[in-house]
Amino acid sequence: MPEILITLGDPAGIGPEVIDAALASGQLPAGFDFHVIGDRSAGTPGKPTRESAQAALNALEESARRLRETDAAAVVTGPVSKEGLQSIGFPFPGQTEFYSHAFGLSETGMLLTGPTLTVGLATIHIGIANVPRSLTQESIISIGKLTAEFVRKKRIVAEPRIAVCGLNPHAGENGAFGNEEKTIIAPAIAVLNSLEIATFTGPHIPDAIFRDAAQGKYHAVIAMYHDQGLIPLKLLDFDEAVNVTLGLPKPRTSPDHGTAFAIAGQGIANPASMIAAIKLACELV
Repeated sequence: MPEILITLGDPAGIGPEVIDAALASGQLPAGFDFHVIGDRSAGTPGKPTRESAQAALNALEESARRLRETDAAAVVTGPVSKEGLQSIGFPFPGQTEFYSHAFGLSETGMLLTGPTLTVGLATIHIGIANVPRSLTQESIISIGKLTAEFVRKKRIVAEPRIAVCGLNPHAGENGAFGNEEKTIIAPAIAVLNSLEIATFTGPHIPDAIFRDAAQGKYHAVIAMYHDQGLIPLKLLDFDEAVNVTLGLPKPRTSPDHGTAFAIAGQGIANPASMIAAIKLACELV
């Protein structure tokens, strides 16, 4: 029976309660062994501490070890506090980068998917001022390939249609607002289309293309930076969206929300995204 690991996240957040609710929901597929990793006693709901952050990190490290060394089939990660982790020396911007490093990989990607939208990110956890100099043809090509593979194999779409956003307002307006569309994004799209793995179009005007994707004209969108892609996705799919780390040897998924310390322990946290994350991990396995 395939084993799905579930990390508790920061035990001071809503991770423990949404995991419990998901496991008790009756909505998870049969034929899987769900194993929760983490120390609940290390945190008090709503009161994050260094100890609760350390418990979250210990769970991450244990899950990575078991993915590498045992037959564990996938991991679903509970929400963590990046600030809390970094206060105890965590050197990564987020969990996506942690698992990439744990497997010694350089070509992984972050994708979020829900009932309405699927969005891959060309850059991830960096400051907005750093996006233009961090955005490269290689980063767009990498997430384009990984997103196309996800749509083809996991969404069972033989000929994916993938829209690629521009970076600037109006997709640069022919250079009036920036040249990244001409010098970086359009050449990357040309390379992606030469691979014949999907039909990539763009650079599209960022403030309009998500409406077309939500109406089913595209199977996925490639966004140039974190909030460009996640604002529309969370607006439309917040309760059911799932974060997927692409390119790992074993699947990693996560709910699309954070620790929500303000409501932890009150019994009002919605487990829908955790349920969706566990179900998708099972599907990927």
